[in-house]
Amino acid sequence: MANLIIICGPQAVGKMTVAESLRDKLKYNLMMNHDSIEISDKIFGFATPAQHEFNAIFREKAFEMAVKHNVDLLFTYVCAFEMQQEREYLTGLADLFQANGGNFYFVELSADLETRLERNETPHRMEMKASKRDVEWSKTNLLRDAKKHKLNSEDDEVWFENHIKIDNTNLEPDEVADMIIRKFALAANDKEEKEYRFGVH
Repeated sequence: MANLIIICGPQAVGKMTVAESLRDKLKYNLMMNHDSIEISDKIFGFATPAQHEFNAIFREKAFEMAVKHNVDLLFTYVCAFEMQQEREYLTGLADLFQANGGNFYFVELSADLETRLERNETPHRMEMKASKRDVEWSKTNLLRDAKKHKLNSEDDEVWFENHIKIDNTNLEPDEVADMIIRKFALAANDKEEKEYRFGVH
């Protein structure tokens, strides 16, 4: 059985740092949305048809492998809540993991725009996401999507049974991770660090 925790929210809200904290506390494996984006951009170019298709296949196979090999997984994701296909995509992931005996948890983060613009330029973000090193492009993209899409759900809108909403404007990643663990009564895996954390030998 494999569990899936989706860490969702707009760009630069803090998904990656919260997911990294959860990874270390729970010993879950982590796939950031940018893992597939960066590698597909590198091979096929930015926003090309081949890039879009490879990005989708990369993620699909990763989820399939997690279920097949019973690997608890964290995944960061930006959702446009106004789009029905987004709900269908996420529901499909929930069905995949639950049909195989696992659990699905949906964590939705929010923060004010000023905070997100500050976080958009943090050194750790630059280090982990090559495409964000063009700060002006990244800022423009962030502001455009904030206007174009509904990147957080309404206050009374709940998509999943295990759905938690956290305003992390003034919270540290470890605080948010602890809130999630308490809310869902999550237990840490018994795994060696090299099994869930890249770069450890």
